[in-house]
Amino acid sequence: MNAKLCSAAALLLAATACTPALAQNIFTGPTGYESGNILVHAGLIGVLPQNLGSAVTVTGVGTVPGLHVHASNSITPEIDGSYFLTPHISLELIAATSRHNTWVEGGGVSKIKVGSVWVLPPTLTAQYHFAQIGMVRPYAGVGLTVAFFYGTSPAAGVSSTSYSTAVGPALDVGFDIPVRGNWSVNVDAKQMFINTAVHLNHGAFATAHTELDPTVIRLGIGYKF
Repeated sequence: MNAKLCSAAALLLAATACTPALAQNIFTGPTGYESGNILVHAGLIGVLPQNLGSAVTVTGVGTVPGLHVHASNSITPEIDGSYFLTPHISLELIAATSRHNTWVEGGGVSKIKVGSVWVLPPTLTAQYHFAQIGMVRPYAGVGLTVAFFYGTSPAAGVSSTSYSTAVGPALDVGFDIPVRGNWSVNVDAKQMFINTAVHLNHGAFATAHTELDPTVIRLGIGYKF
């Protein structure tokens, strides 16, 4: 029994001793990048608004309980560029625009189409690139999104719509897989936290404050300069 306890203790001590070295390797080991590298991705993104809490206020009526604003999912091309300050730290800026249909419903109100709108959400992210694990180069980051709404097209019966510019934080995780030379395959997921105010006239003026909080999933290819 004592021999078994000693063996278990030895294994535990060995695992404890290895853990700091393993953690150090993950955070400080080679990433496959160097200071001054530029990494460009191009691909498709899925923009998935979460359509969280919202409040719709109608002039002369007040806030309508249970009435919410919704925005549709969208798939669109995207391009981004990252500049490496160090082998582990980079700054990434994405450029993409997506079109979404919007509507309100709930609170005893049938679905009312609001129209469609284009969104341009440039996002600047500071990313930390961990040590390469096999062929995988993982990273995580945090940044800021500024979402501009343009090209509004009101639905039938809606005389006008407008959307306020939204600003909010963004979280990012992803990985690159080198495939040949400087080329790689990329998978990325961003969670943006943005609120907007929607103003519309559908026989009466209404204002809706809504948490869009879109999740953005990217599948693309990359090239390192």
